[in-house]
Amino acid sequence: MIAGPSVDAHHLLPRSQGGKETIPLHRVCHRKIHAELTEKELARGYTTLEALRAHPAIADFIRWVARKPPEFTAVTFRSKARTQARRK
Repeated sequence: MIAGPSVDAHHLLPRSQGGKETIPLHRVCHRKIHAELTEKELARGYTTLEALRAHPAIADFIRWVARKPPEFTAVTFRSKARTQARRK
């Protein structure tokens, strides 16, 4: 993994679902992924970088954040859909 204050290790298959392999991701991107997708959703269909990049909200975020400097950080809020799903 690349060391640095703005890099996190992301489990392509969540640890709660048996995942062990990690990849380095920019912290703000890592937070966005977990704000948009539950661990079950990640395990079901987003276990590759290609799949994550194809998710509409993640793709929009990547286009937006690509214009920011590498050290950029931001507060990432949970999506309304995910928050509502957790309440059910």
